[in-house]
Amino acid sequence: MKYSGIVEDCCCDYETVDSVNAEVLHPLLQEIVKTPFFRYFKAKLWCDCPFWTEDGMCLLRDCSVCDCPENEFPEPFKRPFHRDLPSDSLVCQNDKLQGSVDRTLDSRAFRGWIETDNPWTNDDETDNDEMTYVNLLLNPERYTGYTGLSARRIWDAVYSENCPKYSSQDICQEQRVLYKLISGLHSSISIHIAADYLLDKITNLWGQNMELMHDRVLKYPDRVQNLYFAFLFVLRAVTKAADYLEQAEYDTGNHEEDLRTESLMRQLLYNPKLQAACPLPFDEAKLWKGQSGQQLKQQIQKKFRNISALMDCVGCEKCRLWGKLQVLGLGTALKILFSVDGKNHQDQPLQLQRNEVIALVNLLNRLSESVKRTFNQESSGRRTSC
Repeated sequence: MKYSGIVEDCCCDYETVDSVNAEVLHPLLQEIVKTPFFRYFKAKLWCDCPFWTEDGMCLLRDCSVCDCPENEFPEPFKRPFHRDLPSDSLVCQNDKLQGSVDRTLDSRAFRGWIETDNPWTNDDETDNDEMTYVNLLLNPERYTGYTGLSARRIWDAVYSENCPKYSSQDICQEQRVLYKLISGLHSSISIHIAADYLLDKITNLWGQNMELMHDRVLKYPDRVQNLYFAFLFVLRAVTKAADYLEQAEYDTGNHEEDLRTESLMRQLLYNPKLQAACPLPFDEAKLWKGQSGQQLKQQIQKKFRNISALMDCVGCEKCRLWGKLQVLGLGTALKILFSVDGKNHQDQPLQLQRNEVIALVNLLNRLSESVKRTFNQESSGRRTSC
């Protein structure tokens, strides 16, 4: 199926998204997430599920996470955060294992890495003994064998209790946005599982499971559309926070790599092709209108916090890692677009934790890769049919 026209609820068309992603975004993001700053994520992986007793089991050793010993990541990441102003940033080598919203942000931008709450997520992600650093390159998002009741229960809880599928035109746009973000993320996760799948356990043969990718995502137009929506939503958050992200301290103690990271981020944030083709991927100013806008925002925040908390119920350690990272990335995008108004609240400038920025950029990369795989498969299918 060929997707054309404007992506629903967004400001860019499918053809432009595919073109800019292939030429600009995907190549840049692939480089950025490999840098020392963006390849390490801090997570609390050993938490009790707050909703039920979790007994999920994985079928493969690939389900386990290889975390980083403390002596392998750089000193800047070990410094304590400040409550209201600065702090700081890793090099881990392990053996590889399987109201009205204004569109601008405060120009004062980055003020140092801080310890600050995100109203959209459950984890505070602050420094404590329960957190561990993980090298994402050594723990890729892929098939783990995590299936069955435990896995289904997570997604059932996400959809049925927190963002039920909209079935009528009466539902407000804000509620539709939440559903489409989660559906788009779900599609992306399914694509990554199918793209790196254990095809033969005996020979340990890994590769693409195209039948699974088709059955879970590609044959459902709404799931593909929601993937594109989630991609543009997160892209808008990154471009809106451009001043902040440009000024951020990508400090890992490796001066040469840190300069390269800064350069790559500037190329991403101020790319002329992206600015010309899709200057406003998503228009957040349309939301939270009317007298009930603030109350509605609080309701949807609560729903998303519940989704965030559900990540502690994922029975597979590696799935939990990527679930936490990507939900935090979505929560950071929501925070940037809906919890900061640079023009009306000058006393509340954007403030992000280092971990939020790492999650946001890695999520954008995951979505970018899924969009590229989707486009490639759809293009291949059209050529085959001809």
